Amino acid sequence: MNRLLVSVSAGALATLFSTMAVAPATAQQAQPDRATTVDDVIVTAQRREQAAQDVGIALSVLSGESLTQQGVTNVNQLQNATPNLEVEPAFGGGAAQFRMRGVGFQDYASNNSPTVGVYVNEVAYPVPVMTQGLIFDIDRVEVLRGPQGTLYGRNTTGGAISFVTKRPTEELSAGLMTEWGSHDLFRGEGYVSGPLASGLRGRLAVSTEQGGAWQRNRTTGESLGDADRTGARALLAWDPSETLSFLLDVHGGIDKSENQGLYLLSDLRTRGGAGPLIPADKDHSKTGWGISPRFAASIGRAPNAKPGRDNSSWGTSLNANLALKGMNLTSITSYETLERSEYGDWDSSASVEADTFFGSDVDVISQELRLASDNDSPLTWVAGFYYSKQDLNERYFSDFIDIYGTYAQVTYDQTVESWSLFGQAEYAFTDKLKAILGLRYEEETRELQGFGSAFGGATALPPTSVETKMTPLTGKAALEFKPTDNLLIYGSASRGAKSGGFTTYNTGDRSGIQPFNPEILWAYEVGFKADPSRAFQLNGAAYYYDYSDQQVLSAVWGQNGPVGRFANVPSSHIWGAELEAVLKPIQGLRISQSLSYKKGEYDEYEAMDVPASRLAGHAVYVDMAGDPILFPAWSYSGSISYDWTVSGFAVTAETNYSYRDEYPSWLGVKYDVPDYWLANASVTVGPENANWSVTFWARNLFDQEYDLTRNFFTSADIAQPGRPRTIGARLSLQY
Repeated sequence: MNRLLVSVSAGALATLFSTMAVAPATAQQAQPDRATTVDDVIVTAQRREQAAQDVGIALSVLSGESLTQQGVTNVNQLQNATPNLEVEPAFGGGAAQFRMRGVGFQDYASNNSPTVGVYVNEVAYPVPVMTQGLIFDIDRVEVLRGPQGTLYGRNTTGGAISFVTKRPTEELSAGLMTEWGSHDLFRGEGYVSGPLASGLRGRLAVSTEQGGAWQRNRTTGESLGDADRTGARALLAWDPSETLSFLLDVHGGIDKSENQGLYLLSDLRTRGGAGPLIPADKDHSKTGWGISPRFAASIGRAPNAKPGRDNSSWGTSLNANLALKGMNLTSITSYETLERSEYGDWDSSASVEADTFFGSDVDVISQELRLASDNDSPLTWVAGFYYSKQDLNERYFSDFIDIYGTYAQVTYDQTVESWSLFGQAEYAFTDKLKAILGLRYEEETRELQGFGSAFGGATALPPTSVETKMTPLTGKAALEFKPTDNLLIYGSASRGAKSGGFTTYNTGDRSGIQPFNPEILWAYEVGFKADPSRAFQLNGAAYYYDYSDQQVLSAVWGQNGPVGRFANVPSSHIWGAELEAVLKPIQGLRISQSLSYKKGEYDEYEAMDVPASRLAGHAVYVDMAGDPILFPAWSYSGSISYDWTVSGFAVTAETNYSYRDEYPSWLGVKYDVPDYWLANASVTVGPENANWSVTFWARNLFDQEYDLTRNFFTSADIAQPGRPRTIGARLSLQY
């Protein structure tokens, strides 16, 4: 098959989008649905197929086509399309920090569990860095807000993001998508699907993303930020009988991308003030990096290496389903592995003041067994068993040679073993009233083995092993009431738990690696899902979260003074609300909107005042009761699409946009991330009865300058900027 490409001049695209910015629209296929009704969306959020409007859970659903239109190729980018979700990239690297409804965990290390569970085809990715692969060949993604544990293998406090890939088809089909954009960005995706033998179907999908670097070294002019990642997935679906089916999923990926560059928020006085001064970057496309020969040799990089990664991953899962009398038995067996090698320059300069390296080998095996009812009884239920084992071998190196005259090496292994029993039952008292009860019991042991640190080659902390265990009982109770066919009102109380863990940063003190406790979250929620007319859909939810032992980054007093470590806040709370609406007022026009607000506060928390403690020579604490929990308060997103026909051609114009409120930082005002708006737009054209279409698109249409994160490391105040405006074209073919 020949590769088909489309090119278009930047000037023509800019002119086109400037004239259409006021009347665009969400993605439609070459033959759009012209009905003035909001389509039912089928989800499996509760482990069975249901219309999303019949599920008493706050959830958002995005189709694979919508992800393509918005340029979403990574889980982090979902934050611009989903209410109350933020995904913060740590220091421009591959570690993702998830936060949903304000429930999050700020950690750039690899060893601790996230507050938001990420699943692909029902398989959990419990180590955050494992979630950073390419997103492709997706049927839909379901984003569930609030604790999830009575129906899912993993226990979470924030929520779950569940990707469902497209399945093998009964008939032979194939597709190809090629996309070109600014800064030599190229993306390609293709698949072939169909029958292989009687009862056997297969699907093979591949995707690649290349180029796109838009930042330059402020001294040499070299570019930084090119993508170089490729993924593949093969699915085999086998139905040996009417009651037995299997789905085998084999997938893998390679990521040799350069890291996103950082820019300097403030003047950097290199080498502790003894070296050249580098002025703050007013141009966010400027960045810098440099690596010492010793550090390059120790991490296996060239002396002129750019910040970047050399990661590889693969995995497989087998999903087996057996229909029994009045019930279904499901088994999901999986194995996932990741080899990570990532070099980052966190001082954004040629001076070697904060260079880092992560070498991670991760292996995860899991087994889930579920038994679920399958009948028309008022009682429906699901019960399950889940087992998981994680093995992590980690090397975390830091080079401070130009500022402190030393470098640090941290090495350790970590094993996490857990098993759980979970279940949920629903009973319909009448057609209008339903009660739901779910429970989960879990035992998890997390062991840090052989943790050792060295500074300048000298041992600072001999190999040490520590362990933490949790055995939480969590669950959910809910009521659903349908006074009319087009209105669902629900209320729920649920309890979720997040694992304890270890702070695995540079330390020469045993106090730094002592475990922090699990956090427990009681979530109370009321909501509604309404279809006042077939052309209008409105959903809303309000919630109150009661935290115990919330996990936050703080410090403890060690042998030689303050030691950075995650700590537990005895008591805190978060509350908020969200609205989502979809409207099809006239034929061809579709409007969707979402709005969310949240606020949090510490109820009981005494945190160490590090500067005061250093002066006093002992721990000094400050009472933070009544202080706010810091996260963006408001978020807003929406899309508008309109499709019509012209001389036998189907045309779709679309725009999608989002607003992210200011993100205050506990580090100080300098590190507050300002609020920002983003807008994208596209036009898709193709023959009404043909199998191809061409799309012209612009992302960050108004060239908004914004930051994704701000922080500091040693002497450097840095920020990671978001991408500037990019424009391009996409050709899609279906056979």
